Amino acid sequence: MEIATVLSLALLALVVVTLAKTARIVPQRSAFIVERLGKYAKTLEAGFHLLIPFVDRVSYKHTLKEEAIDVPSQACVTRDNIQVVVNGVLYLQVVDPKLASYGINDYRYASMQLAQTTLRSVVGKIDLDKTFEERETINVQVVEALDEAAKPWGVKVLRYEIADIELPATILDALEKQMRAERERRAVVAQSEGEREAKINVSEGQKQETINLSEADKQRQINEAEGKAREIELIATATAEGLRRVAEAINTQGGQEAVSLRVAEQYVKEFGKLAQTNNTMILPAELSNIGSAVAAITKTLEVTKK
Repeated sequence: MEIATVLSLALLALVVVTLAKTARIVPQRSAFIVERLGKYAKTLEAGFHLLIPFVDRVSYKHTLKEEAIDVPSQACVTRDNIQVVVNGVLYLQVVDPKLASYGINDYRYASMQLAQTTLRSVVGKIDLDKTFEERETINVQVVEALDEAAKPWGVKVLRYEIADIELPATILDALEKQMRAERERRAVVAQSEGEREAKINVSEGQKQETINLSEADKQRQINEAEGKAREIELIATATAEGLRRVAEAINTQGGQEAVSLRVAEQYVKEFGKLAQTNNTMILPAELSNIGSAVAAITKTLEVTKK
C-alpha cells in the first residue's frame, strides 16, 4: 500500500513537471528563446505555447519594451584639456531576440560601456565652453555610434541624454568670475547705450525746437510783411481816393475859391509854427502881398489840372 502511494505521488510529480515544461505563457511585449537539445529552435511571442518536455528548453527571456539604462559617471577631457565628469541615460530596445541572445553575452552592459567610450571620444573633440551649448549634438553623435555598433546585437539604440556635467571647483570659480565680468560689461554697455540714447533724444529735441522757432519766426516775418504790404495798399488806396475826391471838389462850382482859402490858411499856419519853434524869425520875401503867393499856388493847380 505504501509503495503504491509513493508511486502515485511520483507519477503525479512527473506529470506536474512535464506540464510545467510543456506549457509556457509568454507575456505581452516579451519574447522567449527556445533551444532544442542545446540548439536554437524558435522564438516564442506573446501567448500560450506547448513545448516538447525534456527536449525543448527556454534559454533566454527578453522584454521588447524600451529600456532605460543609467550610464555611470565618467571623467572626460575636453579639447582644451579640462576634465569634466559626465553621466547620462541610454534608451534602447530589443528588436531581434535571437541576435540579442546569441550576438552578445550581455547587450545592456555592452551598450553602457560603448556609450561611455563614445562619449569620451565626442567630448574630447570640443572645447569646454561648447560642452554645455552642444549637448544635443553630443547626444546625437553618441546615438549614431551606438546604433551602428548594436545592429549585430539585435538592439536598437533610440536616444541618449546627458543627465549632468560636473566641472572642477577651480573651473567653476573661473567661470563664475567670467560670467560676473560679462554681466558687469553688459551693464556698462547698457548704461552707455542709455546715456547715448538720452543725448540723442535731447539733441533731437533741441533740433526740433530750433526748427520750430525758425519756422515760427519765418511765419511771423511773412505775416508782418503781408500786414505792411496790406497797410501800404490801404493807405495808397485811401490817398488815391482822397485825391480823387479833392480833384472832383476843385472842379465843382466854388472849388477854386475854396482851394485858395485853404492854401492861404496853411500858409499862415506854417509860418506861425516857425515863429514858435525858432529864435530866428523867417519872413517871406513878399510879406506884404500874401495874396499874390496864394494866387501863384492857385495858378499852379490850374496848370496841373489842364
